Amino acid sequence: MGKIISFINQKGGVGKTTTCVNMATFLAAYGKKILLVDLDPQGNATTGVGIDKTQDLNTFYDIILDECTIKEAIMPTKIKNLSILPSNVDLAGSEMLLVQRENREKVLKNILSVVKDDFDYITIDCPPSLGLLTVNALTATNTIIIPIQCEFYALEGLSQLMNTVKLVKEYLNSSIEIEGVVLTMKDNRSNLVNQVAGEIKKFFGRKVYNTVIPRNVRLAEAPSHGVPVLYYDSRSSGAQAYQNLVIEFLRKNRDGGKMSDTKKLKETENA
Repeated sequence: MGKIISFINQKGGVGKTTTCVNMATFLAAYGKKILLVDLDPQGNATTGVGIDKTQDLNTFYDIILDECTIKEAIMPTKIKNLSILPSNVDLAGSEMLLVQRENREKVLKNILSVVKDDFDYITIDCPPSLGLLTVNALTATNTIIIPIQCEFYALEGLSQLMNTVKLVKEYLNSSIEIEGVVLTMKDNRSNLVNQVAGEIKKFFGRKVYNTVIPRNVRLAEAPSHGVPVLYYDSRSSGAQAYQNLVIEFLRKNRDGGKMSDTKKLKETENA
């Protein structure tokens, strides 16, 4: 049975989608069968794995309209072992549809139950808000990963986020746990970084991963080329950081895996 992990932070620009996409990619490279669920109407995770979000895609929105099933909506990517439930701007209308549904917080959970056994991990890129889409993700998920930027304002909103998680745990999903906290966009030139990192570790304790994601130009450029950083520049500090993060993640989950030859992992355009 696949483990569902939601990547969440209602503060935008903290590396949430970057972390979700690149962890999903490296997990696939380690031989895990992955479903990436893009639950953000901006569709950045969709474009980040090379899918054109302007084309006619079936999204979570189409599934709740009963226009398709989840199995019909899931698409393969050019990366072996990595599939995606894509997103586009249509998804923005799904919150209005969900409001009218019975058990509206559990819609995604019920949809994912159909395919959960088909994957080792299901990673969900949540929107940068605490609306119904995010609540659906939290209700469906086993654990959450919280990317936090290494800057002063990073701590703002954390109490609100943790309160939402607490309420979901109390009323909707008693088994939800924090998988880990990822420190992102570290700039070693800043004296404030260690101070902020210390405060985050004080708040979350051992949940904070040892691996820290640096600010890296190649990491920032990769999405514009429609590929995760592993396929854009595998030798960059950003790629190596995400590989180390996934190794740490797999060890914590007691899940083995061997890195495949990345040249063989990227399939052809017509695959």
